[in-house]
Amino acid sequence: MGNAKSSAMSKEILEDLKLSTKFSENELSQWYENFQKQCPSGRIAPDEFKKIYERFFPDSDAAAYAQHVFRSFDTNDDGTLDFKEYIIALHMTSTGKTERKLEWAFSLFDVDKNGYITKSEVAEICQAIFKLIPKEEQENLPADENTPEKRADKLWSFFDKKDNERLAEGEFIQGILDNEGAIHLIQYEPHK
Repeated sequence: MGNAKSSAMSKEILEDLKLSTKFSENELSQWYENFQKQCPSGRIAPDEFKKIYERFFPDSDAAAYAQHVFRSFDTNDDGTLDFKEYIIALHMTSTGKTERKLEWAFSLFDVDKNGYITKSEVAEICQAIFKLIPKEEQENLPADENTPEKRADKLWSFFDKKDNERLAEGEFIQGILDNEGAIHLIQYEPHK
């Protein structure tokens, strides 16, 4: 009896998610029900997450980007996403304030999770983002953004750092906020 797996979300997790997101109890309950159907184990593995991303970007190579997004969402570093990590990630990337989204973006770019970003990490994430852009859209990009390397160089230039220096979270956020042309370099939104 005590070991029976509950299909209901704990009150503690529900209250925590209501406080840390803008989602209602009804929304959270519906998402939990769907999450349980899709992930009966209560966890999303990296391969499952990659498949989800591939559905969002059918004309692109989403594997590398999905891997980095997964890493940034897996806050307890256990190699899976539980419901709470999933909902907080959903909130931060879809409905959160710009500064919260940029905090998440910093964690995406901080590949080694040491609290700083290097130019090589910027290049790695720019490469993954570039692979999301369909070939026909890549051909229409400005000359200074039409390769992953050029995009990484352009983004790094906004931070006024030498190639061998590193960037703290506050510097990253401020650099993006201060430069209108920077935000589109750290993300890709498909044209509908």
